[in-house]
Amino acid sequence: MFNKIVNYCKTSYDELAHKTTWPTRAELTHSAMVVLSASLIIALMVFCMDSVFKFVMGTIYPN
Repeated sequence: MFNKIVNYCKTSYDELAHKTTWPTRAELTHSAMVVLSASLIIALMVFCMDSVFKFVMGTIYPN
């Protein structure tokens, strides 16, 4: 049982250290900017939809 765990750890390390291709700093920065931009756009869309919904509900059901 212990040998299986040690073998698994060695195999995992070997795969991460030698077989995995890691992105360059430029690729990582570009991907982060894409995610940030998409998140901001979606947040603005949700804000606008919420504002419109609030206005419509306020018009239909006035205080």
